[in-house]
Amino acid sequence: MSSNLAVKLRSGTQKAHTSAENVGFMKCFLKGVVDRQSFAKFLSNLYFVYSELEAAITSNLNNPVIAAVYFPELNRRDSLEKDMVFYYGSEWRSLITPSSSTQAYINHIRELSARDPVLLIGHTYTRYMGDLSGGQMLQKIAQSTLKLSGYEGTSFYNFEQIPDKQAFKNTYRQALDSLSIDDATGDGVSPSVADRIVLEANSAFQFNMQMAKDLEGSLIKAIGQVVFNSLTHTNNPGSTEAPAM
Repeated sequence: MSSNLAVKLRSGTQKAHTSAENVGFMKCFLKGVVDRQSFAKFLSNLYFVYSELEAAITSNLNNPVIAAVYFPELNRRDSLEKDMVFYYGSEWRSLITPSSSTQAYINHIRELSARDPVLLIGHTYTRYMGDLSGGQMLQKIAQSTLKLSGYEGTSFYNFEQIPDKQAFKNTYRQALDSLSIDDATGDGVSPSVADRIVLEANSAFQFNMQMAKDLEGSLIKAIGQVVFNSLTHTNNPGSTEAPAM
């Protein structure tokens, strides 16, 4: 019996998608305005998040629900390490630190991993499906704006083991729908496991939005407050990534 989790995740995060696109840093990014330093910091924060998330997933593979939606070809940590070398050099590990909001996200992942690891699925869905969807557009923007060659400096977006992204996303959604999770609770009041995973997916959006907001100061220094304001004064209607997911 299908859990319909993929549909619930997609519909249950629609508003969060729109909100994420309207964070100032992302609005500028989508319009082709991003500087090298801000983008490098953006990726460095993601390095810490993915390192923690992928370690948490790996440590919980004995859980059949986690194992059913584990696709190692999605892992991003190694690709992000390539980007760290590109932007910071061979001593990159001593040059990067997580922002306060990134550290809060890391702490949340650790808590879920210890307390209720199945809820990590909400975070893997939000991140990986976004990377395979709108993330591919962000790669092209960064490549053009920063004058990068190939995937040099954007290895994060390069899924070498997934040549057909749409086919893979369909496979991933089928795996989500096939999960053996409770879709209802006995008391009719407490949220079901599926509902709690959707809540965590929205939580993932909130953490990622805050991480992006933290970068706005750096971007404003690079482009100026007036330009930043002109680029962010109107709201996007949303949906850049949502339909593709």
